[in-house]
Amino acid sequence: MGVVSCGTTMLDQGVFQNIGAVTWDTTAKTANFTAVSGNGYFVNTTSGAITLTLPAGSAGDIVGISDYASTFQTNNLTITPNGTDKINGLNENAVLNTKGIAVSLVYVDSTRGWKSVLGSDSDTTGEIPPGFTTATGGTITCCGDYKIHTFTSPGTFSVSAVGNGPTICGGGPSTVNYMVVAGGGGGGAAIGGGGGAGGFREGKQGTDNGTYTASPLTASCSGLPISVTSYPITVGAGGGGGNNCGTTATIGSNSIFSTITSAGGGADQPCASLKNGGSGSGGTHQSAGGSGNTPPVSPPQGQPGGSNSPGPVNTGQFAGGGGGGAGGAGTPSSSNGYPSNAGPGGGGVTTSINGSPVTRAGGGGGGVFLSNSPGAGGSGGGGAGAGVGPLASPGTVNTGGGGGGGAQPPGNPQGGSGGSGIVIIRYKYQ
Repeated sequence: MGVVSCGTTMLDQGVFQNIGAVTWDTTAKTANFTAVSGNGYFVNTTSGAITLTLPAGSAGDIVGISDYASTFQTNNLTITPNGTDKINGLNENAVLNTKGIAVSLVYVDSTRGWKSVLGSDSDTTGEIPPGFTTATGGTITCCGDYKIHTFTSPGTFSVSAVGNGPTICGGGPSTVNYMVVAGGGGGGAAIGGGGGAGGFREGKQGTDNGTYTASPLTASCSGLPISVTSYPITVGAGGGGGNNCGTTATIGSNSIFSTITSAGGGADQPCASLKNGGSGSGGTHQSAGGSGNTPPVSPPQGQPGGSNSPGPVNTGQFAGGGGGGAGGAGTPSSSNGYPSNAGPGGGGVTTSINGSPVTRAGGGGGGVFLSNSPGAGGSGGGGAGAGVGPLASPGTVNTGGGGGGGAQPPGNPQGGSGGSGIVIIRYKYQ
């Protein structure tokens, strides 16, 4: 016996044999109907699917069914149990979808309910209908025929059943859509560059397995095949902001689902390599911004940070560049004035994978010297840079946004921390 998840079971398939007293009704059924014990029915689904409702079962009851027009493979016959009765041990609908199939159902007892009683199946080709994925983990919501698992902290995506349909582009029940966003980088201290956004990666299989608007960073036919196992989920933390007391900004942490790893956002540090990440941090003290999409993946998981430009000649005044976002590079600071204006963070990208459009992975804005404009945070959770009055803002939690850069005293030199990441998994469950 095959089992189809999410409310259906598939009956054993074979050739009907005359087991028990069955009187055949030779007028084919062409619409939904309720069976009577002791009768056999020729069911014609040429014009559409039909539902047969079983009678209340008593031990020894029997119902026969035969595919009149050999069309069950196109328009299925659904068999519904009466009340709490079971079919092959489950109180769920059953589906016949094999061309020309004939079965008899005998009510055995309350434990197994109606059982299919079969003869030889040598001239009947069993064909298991596509099933659906069943899984647990994270916060689960539904959107039509799709389930969405959202992980805002580490957890486990535990798969107990997968569909047995195709995994080719266009959607298969054993393929899931995903979005993996890493933690954003921290903003630098004292005229600091904005933190880079955490890497943003999204996969969508196709229309059948992804009826939503994905981000521009989603490759076609890029859903992830899964199997019956447990997948540890890593949700990266945001990096810490730097300060004037010897603490440097730190990079964001990676987020991981199966074979998909998104890199943490870069942080504005003296060490140039730590400016690189999913998206690069902004630069400070006449330095370039960090590189995005590090390590490289396709489509790119993020963009570079903006460089730091000096102020007017011999003034020594600077401002931080904006951190890169998933959808756009950070803006360099401006040297057209005294002191310089800081660069805004690069924008994030928008996806509706969780049922509504949300923008994530924006870069942090740069900080400034004195009273000119700090950099705004990029759309998608990027934190704004600090000025004379405002403090640097952290990246928004569970967006992977970069933290804003700190200001030079008398402004607050503390850089903002990066926002934590998020993992979302979406699949068809019915």
